[in-house]
Formats: sequence, C-alpha cells, structure tokens
Amino acid sequence: MSVGNSTVVGDNDTPVTLRKDQHTPIPEIPETLNTFSFTTDDYLKERAFYVPIGLGGLIAALEALDEQLVQSGRSKILSKKRPVAWAGREITPGRIGLINYGGSPKLVTRPGRYPPFPFRNWWARTWEGTHGISDAVIEFQGLTVVQVSQNQAAVISDPQNKIFVVKNSGFVAFAIEGSYDVLAVIDQTHLPSIVVDKLTGVVLGWTHEVKMQSKVGKGAERDYVVALFLNIPANNCAILQRGNDLELLGAGQSVITNPSVTLRGLYTLGENQLELPTKDIFTRDQVPVSLTLYLKWQLTEPLKLATHGYNTPYDALRDKTQSILTQIVAHLDYSSMVKQRTLGPNNLEDGNDPSSQFLDSLRTQALDEMHEAALEYGIVLKDLAVIDRQFKGEIANTMDKLTTRALHAQVEAANVHRENDNRVKQEEGALAVARIKAQALNSEADAAAYSVVAAAKAQAERTKIEAQALAEATRMAAEAEAEAVRIKAEADAKVVDQFAREMELRRMEVSRVQAYGSKTVFVPTEGAGAQMGSAMAMGMAAGMGADRR
Repeated sequence: MSVGNSTVVGDNDTPVTLRKDQHTPIPEIPETLNTFSFTTDDYLKERAFYVPIGLGGLIAALEALDEQLVQSGRSKILSKKRPVAWAGREITPGRIGLINYGGSPKLVTRPGRYPPFPFRNWWARTWEGTHGISDAVIEFQGLTVVQVSQNQAAVISDPQNKIFVVKNSGFVAFAIEGSYDVLAVIDQTHLPSIVVDKLTGVVLGWTHEVKMQSKVGKGAERDYVVALFLNIPANNCAILQRGNDLELLGAGQSVITNPSVTLRGLYTLGENQLELPTKDIFTRDQVPVSLTLYLKWQLTEPLKLATHGYNTPYDALRDKTQSILTQIVAHLDYSSMVKQRTLGPNNLEDGNDPSSQFLDSLRTQALDEMHEAALEYGIVLKDLAVIDRQFKGEIANTMDKLTTRALHAQVEAANVHRENDNRVKQEEGALAVARIKAQALNSEADAAAYSVVAAAKAQAERTKIEAQALAEATRMAAEAEAEAVRIKAEADAKVVDQFAREMELRRMEVSRVQAYGSKTVFVPTEGAGAQMGSAMAMGMAAGMGADRR
C-alpha cells in the first residue's frame, strides 16, 4: 500500500497517522493503492520495454515485448525458426529454448525439433538450453522474466537501482542499459526472523531484510538493506516512522521499500501480565524497601506509547509505577508496612490493622494514579498487586530478626498444636475402633441369642405338634376301640341262640383268665357275693388296725 510518498506495501490495510500535536489516531485515506498488479501502477507504467504478465501468460507477454522492440528499431527476441519432425534439438511443451545470438537473446517458444540450419551466421549462434515457462526467474542476456505465485514476493532492482516488489504476478523486461536484478524471492508466510517480546515472551511477528550488494570506493562491496518484509499476526500491530509522523500498520503481510520509512517497533494488543521489581524506596522513617508488583495490562493505542518514546508498555509502566510508589511510601512508616505482604481482592485487611494505611493507599491512590497514567500511554491497567517486600537497613535487619524469632515461636506453637491435634485424632480413632468392635460383638451376641430363641421356639412348636398329633391319634384309637366294642356289643345283643350266648361268655372268661392269670379271684360287685366281699374287707381292715395298736 502506498501512502503519500512512502512505499509501504501491505494487504490493503489503511494506516493510521498520528501527528505530534494530536492524541487520538486519525485514519488517513491513501492516495493510491498498490495491489501488486503492475498494470495499474503509475511508477511501473513509465518503464521502457517492461510488460506485465497478464491473462495470456508468459508467451503473450514475450510477444508484446518483441513488438515493442521491433517498433523501436531493435532486434527481435523471438526466433523465426519453425519446428521440424526429422532432426534437431527438441523443445518439449511447457518449455522455451534460449539461443545466444551474438550477445542478444533469442527465444524459441514452439515445441518440437529445431535443426541447426541454415549455416548462415552459424558461428554467431549458441544454444543455451531450455527453461520452464512457469519458472519463477529467468535471466538471459539482458532479458528478465519474473513470475511469483501466491504468498511469494520478488524484490527487483531496475537499471536505475530503484527497488520494487512483485507479488502474485510477474513481468517480462529487457534492459537496454543496466539490468533488472532479482534480489530475492520471499515466502511471505514463513519469514525467517521471529520477533519476541523479551519480557513477556509474546510473539510479536516475523521479519526479513532483503539486502543488495553495491560497490563502494575502490571496488569494495557492501550490503545495504533495500526491503523489509513484515508478517504481523492477528491482534498485533507495527509502528512505522516517516520523518516526524508515525503510522500504525495492522496485522497482515507488508513490505517496506522506502528508505525514509523505518520500523519503530512491533506491539501486541492482547493482555499481558508480569512481575515488576522496583528500586529501593525510603519510608518516612528512612527505612529502604524494595517492592515486587504484579501488573496486568493491555495496550489499546500503540501510537500514544510510541509518541512518548517508549518501546514497550512495560518500560512506561515501570517508570510511572516507580514514581507513584515513591510518593506513597515516603508518607508511610516502617511499622505500617511490615505486616502485610500481599495485596489483592481476596486479601483485604480490617481498618484497625497497622498495615491498613499502606493497603488503603495502594487501593486508592496508587491504583487510580496508575490507571490515569497508563491511559496517557494508551495502556489500560487491569490489575495491580504487591506480592513481595524486602526491607533493608539496620532497623529492617533488627525487625527481621524479631520477626524471625516470632515466626519460629509461631512455628513451634503450630507444631505443638499439630501434635496435640494428632494425638486427639489418634485417641478419637482408637475410640471409634473400640465402638465399632463393641457394635460388632453386640451384633454377634444378638445373632446368637436370636438363633437360640428361634431353635427353642422351633423345638417347642415341634413338641406341641407331636403332642397334638399323639393326642389326636390316641383319641381316634379310643374312639375306634369304643366303636368296635359298641359294634361288638350290639352284635352280641342280637344273638338269640342260648348256646351261642353261653359260648361267648365262656370265651370272655378265657380271655379274662389269660389277661389276669389263673390265680386271680374275681369278686362280684352285685348281690350276695358283693356283700360278702365287703364284709371280708372290713374284717381284714379291723384286724390290721388291732395289730397296729
């Protein structure tokens, strides 16, 4: 992209210019845009015997250049030879043949075989081989062909040693005086030199310098930088300087060829965080202290930072932070700063604490002043915290010793407390184990008792069932026997034959004797026999009583 008289070529990004007397970036509309299509470039249109390669390709551009040479009264560069089928040097499709014709170039563009005839002027012709039509660079006897593809860029020096860049295009040129020198063909996507912020480690971009050798004095050669390629990743930018003006160049691929335009620096627009150690600051009672701060910031307006002469946001924040903290600490005593060591949203002290004066000053005065100061440099300060303090001097040493002793005492007390806690926890653990064992024994006893009770209940139930079954069987047997006796008695009662009755009584007598023995005396229970038995019993009883007396 071309802005004014500068030649800063990029991806059609509009640069932003900041004047010395301005504080906000003002977009500046470029006068002409260079999209690497040299058919629309006014500077390249003035060149003689220079033909851009268009839609017709290399052959069409060579034919146009050949026509310009003929119209100017110079020799053609395209050979009139036609191919034959029987012999000669072969040119395959996609290649062109090069012939040195007495120091002038001759090109054969048609594929086929070419014989060495005619013999006229044969000593002035030399076959130089072939080149591919799609080759990036062809240089032959003053003829220069350059063709670059996507992501490629060629740096060219014309016969007047003026530098221009070709991207995504090409040209064919014939130098009558001087030469077109192809200094480099660059892969813009993979530039070799990486630029990293040394403090934060953030990749700011990639650069590559193209140099040109020139003879100085008595034949000595030196290298001079003629082009600077930039590849700036997203969310980053570059600051360019042209005289007293600064230009903001956004992310993308760009190249600088104007010597009056220099690269001021590369910056990142993302968030950054870093620890910032300060120099020694004296308290009101002359005790030196050095602080270590935590800073988190984001650069939003790089032009403001570059205008103030700082190369990185860290440099600006460091100087301003040192100045503000010097003013704050100079009004504080050592005692107000000795306790608190960190400052953050999760570490806010009570107002009665001796260190609250220092913390309140940092929360209010330091944060506010730092935020306002950072805005002047185009920086948004997002976080500020004190993460460490180091006191120096004899008073600090004495206080450190006292603090160390206090810390030792606190550590010992903490150790004793921890040992007591451990013992208590051990006892609690042993008690818990005993409780668990007792619960286990109780569970086992309950289970054993339940088993005994269940067995006893089962045995009792079994005995009950067996007794019930035996009683039921006895009852049923008695009922059956009684029923049998009844039936037998009824049957006997129905017998009317006297002899049968007498035989039955005889059988009963035999059964009774069998049951009670043959010596048993049966006493009748009714009639005279029964009375005689009663009398005999009474007499025997009386005799037994008399003997007794």
